[in-house]
Amino acid sequence: MASAAVRDELLCSICLSTYTDPVMLRCGHNFCRVCIHQVLDTQGKSGVYSCPECRQRSQKRPALMRNLALRNIVESFLITPTQTEAGIFCTYCVDFPVPAAKSCLHCEASLCEKHLRVHSKSAEHVLSEPRANLENRKCSVHKKILEYYCTEDAACICVTCSLAGEHQGHRLEMLDEASEKKKERLRNVLQKLTIRREETEERVRSLEERRRKAQEEAAGEAERVTALCRDIRRRLDNLEKRALSEISRQEKEESLLSSTLIQKLEIQKDKLSKKMRHMEELCNMTDSLTVLQEPDTGDLCDPEEEGGNEDTMEHDGGDGDTRGHDEGHEDTGGHDKPLHDLDGPDVAVISDTLHTLDDIIRGIRRGIYAEGPVDILLDVSTAGNKIHISDNRKTATGTQENQKRPETAERFQYNQVMSSQRFSSGQHYWDVEIRRSGYWRVGMCYPSIDRRRRQSYLGDNNKSWCLRRFNNQYSVIHDREEIPLPDNFTSNRFRICLDYEDGRLSFYELCDPIRHLHTIAASFSEPLHAALGVGNSIITILEGATTGRNHNRN
Repeated sequence: MASAAVRDELLCSICLSTYTDPVMLRCGHNFCRVCIHQVLDTQGKSGVYSCPECRQRSQKRPALMRNLALRNIVESFLITPTQTEAGIFCTYCVDFPVPAAKSCLHCEASLCEKHLRVHSKSAEHVLSEPRANLENRKCSVHKKILEYYCTEDAACICVTCSLAGEHQGHRLEMLDEASEKKKERLRNVLQKLTIRREETEERVRSLEERRRKAQEEAAGEAERVTALCRDIRRRLDNLEKRALSEISRQEKEESLLSSTLIQKLEIQKDKLSKKMRHMEELCNMTDSLTVLQEPDTGDLCDPEEEGGNEDTMEHDGGDGDTRGHDEGHEDTGGHDKPLHDLDGPDVAVISDTLHTLDDIIRGIRRGIYAEGPVDILLDVSTAGNKIHISDNRKTATGTQENQKRPETAERFQYNQVMSSQRFSSGQHYWDVEIRRSGYWRVGMCYPSIDRRRRQSYLGDNNKSWCLRRFNNQYSVIHDREEIPLPDNFTSNRFRICLDYEDGRLSFYELCDPIRHLHTIAASFSEPLHAALGVGNSIITILEGATTGRNHNRN
C-alpha cells in the first residue's frame, strides 16, 4: 500500500506516467520537462500562462527549475521494483538465490536449470515461463491446471469441471484457441479504435487549422479597423486645423475691419468736436455782425450730409463741388457700414468645412454597415406538425398538440420551419425575440436541406447554419461542428446578418450596445432561407429595426 501511494506521488499529472526529467514551477508543482514545455507552448498562443495543477496565472512564460531530489527518488523507485519483479528465483535453491528457468504449474514451484533436469517429466507437470504467482493457473475447486475455456459461462476450467462439474455438457475450447479468438476480436476493436483515433486527430488538426485561420482573419480585421480609425483621426485632425484656421482668419479680418472703422469714426468725431466748439464760440459772441458774417451752418445737422459733405466742403475750400462727396463714399466703400452690421466669424464657411466630417462618417457607414432589415414571413407548408404558426406568420410556438397538417415532401418532420423569402445576393439582417426560453435554434438554410431524420436539424448538416440554445448553453453550429459561446447573455433578442457575396453569416445579441457573438465564413452555393427550430419556446420575428443602431459587418 505504501509503495502504491509513493508511486502515485511520482506520476506526472499531464502524461500520467512516472516523472521523466522532473522540473518545478514557482507554485511548487512538478511535471515532466517535455510535458510542461508542450503545455506552455500551447498557452503561449493566448498570451496567458497557468499551472495545470493549481491554475496560478502568469503573463510571462514561467521559468522551469530542475528538481534533482525528485529525479533521484524516481530513479531509486524504478530500480528497486524492476529488480524484484525480474528476480524470480528457484524454489529449491535455499542457500543463495538462483534465477528460475521454468515454473511447474502442477508443483507450483519455480526451477533453476539444475533442478529442472531432475524434475518429473510426466504430462501433469506442465512447465511454463517463470511466474511469480502460480496459484491463479489452477482451478480453485479441484486444484487442477486450467486447460479449457467455457464459452457459455466465459470461464477458464479444468478437466474435472468439464466432466463432472457445473460446466458439464457446455461448449468448450482449448485455452490457446480461445485466447487466439479473443485476440482476434481485440485486434478488430483495436483497428476500429485506431481509425477513430485517426479521425479524432484529423478533426483536431482541422479545428486547429480553423482556429489559426480565425486568428489570422481576426488579426486582419483588427488591422483594418485600426487603419480605419487611424485614418478617421487623421482626417478629423485636418478638419480641426482647417476649422480653427478659418475661425482665426475671420477673426483677424473682422479685427482689421473694426480697427479701420474705429479710426475713421475717431477722425469724424474730431471733426464734429471742432465744429461744435466753433458753433459754441459763435453762440457766445455778442457781436451780431460777426455772427451773421459766418457761413450758413443750418445743414450741419442733416444726417444725410454729415457722413461726407462737410468733409468735401473743408477739403475743397467750400466751393460746393459734389464730386468730393461722391469720392468720400467710394473711399469708405464696404468698410463704411454701421456697427450693428459687424457680425462674428462666418458660420456658413465654417459649417461648409465641417460638412466634410459628415462625408467621412457617411463613407464609413457605406463601407461597414449592412442593408436591412428584411421582412420575414414563415412558410407554413414547411412547418412541422408540432409547431404552431401565428396568423401573421411571424411567430412560431412549440406545442405538444398535433397541428394535423398534410404530410408533404417540403414539411419538416421535427419542430422546424423555413421562411417564404429566399436570398441569393446582397446584405440583409433580421431580428428575433425569444420567449419562454428553452431549447431553440435560429439561423439560415438551403432549400435542399433534408426534411426527415436526425440530420434535418438546423446546424447538424452542411446545408444549414444556426445559433442554438440547449441546456442553458449557447453555441453556433454548422455541419455538426459546435462553437460554444459565453453564457453571459442579457437580452432575449438576437440579430442574424447575411452578406451573401462575401459569404458571411453573423449572429448578434441585441443588448446595449449591440454585441457580436460569432461570424461564420462560407461559400454559399444555393439561395438561403431564414429558419427556426423551437422546443418549448416561442420565437417571434420582429418587424423593422429593433435598435437605433445599424449592423456592423465586421
